Amino acid sequence: MSHCFPGAQLDCDLTMSIHCELLILILTLTLGGQVHTGEVIGGHEAVPHSRPYMVLLERHMQHGKTKHCGGFLLSEDFVMTAAHCQASSYTVLLGVDNFRNSNGVQHISVDQAFPRKDYNETDFSNDIMLLKLRSKAKFNKNVRPIALAGQGDGSLPKSCIVSGWGRTNKDISYMSVVLMEVNVTLTERCPNTNLYCSEGETGPGKGDSGGPLVCEDGKAYGVVSHNFRPHSGDPEIHCFAKIPDYRSWIKLIMPNE
Repeated sequence: MSHCFPGAQLDCDLTMSIHCELLILILTLTLGGQVHTGEVIGGHEAVPHSRPYMVLLERHMQHGKTKHCGGFLLSEDFVMTAAHCQASSYTVLLGVDNFRNSNGVQHISVDQAFPRKDYNETDFSNDIMLLKLRSKAKFNKNVRPIALAGQGDGSLPKSCIVSGWGRTNKDISYMSVVLMEVNVTLTERCPNTNLYCSEGETGPGKGDSGGPLVCEDGKAYGVVSHNFRPHSGDPEIHCFAKIPDYRSWIKLIMPNE
């Protein structure tokens, strides 16, 4: 992993047991990356396990580094996340709420990654990816899939929620111990048509990439992608890949789901 939280051992042993690794995550996770994002600021702690579809995605990078993204469970076999969360390999953590409690957490490796082939690293267009799990997730009260908005659900929802373990303050470098969530209101002001967007300081960001934008009907409408600050000095815009626009592609990857 990258550097540890002050007061913890700097040379964290990546070969320790999964149980120990989860405890160390409390102190060590630094959710890095090149995506310009904010944090879940102005949000609140989620009711424990109230969002059983949430995934913490361990990204195993080159040179032994581990980074993290969010994600969400679609079925026993598939997870959705952002294309910019690509890595050499992945481990999906299901049933996580508070890092101090690793009981019942499922660790599943990823068999195959399906990022959109037209994903653009410069402007983050088509920032969506599916991950096929090596073994099936075991559903229970803390691990459940979420439904996706359909192609006919492309109109602008009124109110949505974003959740994740990203930083809760711009001045800290470690992730939240517990799952946080924040309400966002979508706006018509977007850089392109394949996005949903919200404005202002509150919203998702670094460490929350790949998580779902969940709206009034309980379906996932978007994937947390990136932040965009207009040259005009207007408020920062949070961008989400628009799931209804990708339903045909999703069906190609998940024909039997």
